[in-house]
Amino acid sequence: MADIIDYKIIGSEMQLVEIELDPGEGVRAEAGAMMYMGAGISMQTNTGGGLFSGFKRMLTGESFFITSFVYEGAGKGHVAFAAPYPGKVIDINLGDFGGQVLCQKDGFLCAAAGIDIDVAFSKRLGAGLFGGEGFILQRLTGDGMAFVHAGGTIVRKDLHPGQKMRVDTGSLVALTDNVDYSIDFVGGFRNALFGGEGLFVTTLEGPGTVWLQSLPFSRLADRISAALPKDRNKG
Repeated sequence: MADIIDYKIIGSEMQLVEIELDPGEGVRAEAGAMMYMGAGISMQTNTGGGLFSGFKRMLTGESFFITSFVYEGAGKGHVAFAAPYPGKVIDINLGDFGGQVLCQKDGFLCAAAGIDIDVAFSKRLGAGLFGGEGFILQRLTGDGMAFVHAGGTIVRKDLHPGQKMRVDTGSLVALTDNVDYSIDFVGGFRNALFGGEGLFVTTLEGPGTVWLQSLPFSRLADRISAALPKDRNKG
């Protein structure tokens, strides 16, 4: 059973989540996500499930460690977590979605103690070879609150059985485990060469729930990189 935590999401365009803990309650977060914490909060950093889990996370580009924040004082304790880039925080009660949600590998922010955080690989090898961000996902399992961050505006879509939608791979933030997904080639020489949307899109099929972001960090980083002045002295 995950800890039952209270929380509030603060801000509009650059959000953070503040967690309120009773004595003995805790929350787990990616290393480096903590913004501030009050007195009585104890930090415990570990691999989040043994050395294998740590190495698996490291190989997928994530931090080797997960940090637990446990309140050991009296009354109420507070700890806050902020995303590393502008965007929104999505609050997900895993118990409302069958106890399991998948999110982009860099989307997880924090979760109540008792929720398992693991790396999940795509169901299809083709997605791994060609799908970019869609290859590696994080699986959040449990019955409590988890928080995922995303860029821009968040759109939630509840898909009916058999309902399909195609999305930019980077725009996919999270999905429930019962959603079927695949990475598909856009098709067409001109689409691939001049379309500007990449060679592949993710096809999602219900039933289930998906969360989309309007501004993936990879897209923002590409625009910033393109706007930076080039060093004429190089070469």
